[in-house]
Amino acid sequence: MSSTPYVIDQRQARELLARIDVPQILRKLFRDLAAGHAVQPPQQWVEFPQGAGDFINYLGVLAEDGVYGVKTSPYVVREQGPLVTAWTLLMSMHTGQPLLLCDAGELTTARTAATTAVAVDALAPLNASRLAIIGSGKVAQAHLHYVKGLRDWQSISVYSPSLAEDAETQTLMKQVSPRLQIADSRDDALAEADVIMLCTSSAGPVIDPVTLSKPALITSISTNAPRAHEVPPQCLHAMQVFCDYRLTTPGSAGEMLIATEQHGWDKSAIVGDLADLLSEKVSRPGYDRHVFFRSIGLGLEDIALANAVYHLKH
Repeated sequence: MSSTPYVIDQRQARELLARIDVPQILRKLFRDLAAGHAVQPPQQWVEFPQGAGDFINYLGVLAEDGVYGVKTSPYVVREQGPLVTAWTLLMSMHTGQPLLLCDAGELTTARTAATTAVAVDALAPLNASRLAIIGSGKVAQAHLHYVKGLRDWQSISVYSPSLAEDAETQTLMKQVSPRLQIADSRDDALAEADVIMLCTSSAGPVIDPVTLSKPALITSISTNAPRAHEVPPQCLHAMQVFCDYRLTTPGSAGEMLIATEQHGWDKSAIVGDLADLLSEKVSRPGYDRHVFFRSIGLGLEDIALANAVYHLKH
């Protein structure tokens, strides 16, 4: 017996996600992962011939929910700039039938930002008061949405090169958090920051932690350009490093790969991941030096949100 999955477009996904407590779903996911109730395989990266791009498959199994799935995200090289799309397929472990095929653009934005928010809540000093955001696109806006209530922020500064001339985006971000300040420069945004969220699509470093005035929590997401990274790889040695999932992140994160190959860094230096933090196997760090959190995006995050969307529709 075959079944036709629900097909959810981007607009529907956006509307359904607004009804979901995304960070809470992710917290449960990482606790399930720590308890052995979920499986997170490594990302699967495949190049297109003749340098035409690539695609990444993000897989995951949620045994307690009886589902597995895959998000597939192509990076298509074009003259007018790269095109990145993503679709998530949710499957039943009980019937072997497809349940949901969802445009994953909104899911990806939400899970990327909410994962960072879960990390900020677990890692940032409880008295953190100054937040800086580098980047101003949809992902940066989602980061702001999910972290705005996590601490008693006395200042929230955002900087991106295009933001000064983009009144529409400034308005959007100030609607999310009225106390938001648009910084004139990257250095102004970073000044005395306790938490710095890097939310760019840059393939290379956008800040150098060595230049910061005090220890901070730095979060990084990067993009799916090959070996993309938002901090210099050699700086990993000087930071306390955390990630979303220690078994898979070092094999995909650009700065970790480069630091391993060129700077003698080893993945055993990772202090902990979100499964460790949320199961309290690892405690909140002290801030005698920078704390770095790197997420690459896990298939499990996509599957967990797709499953939540499915149950709203079902």
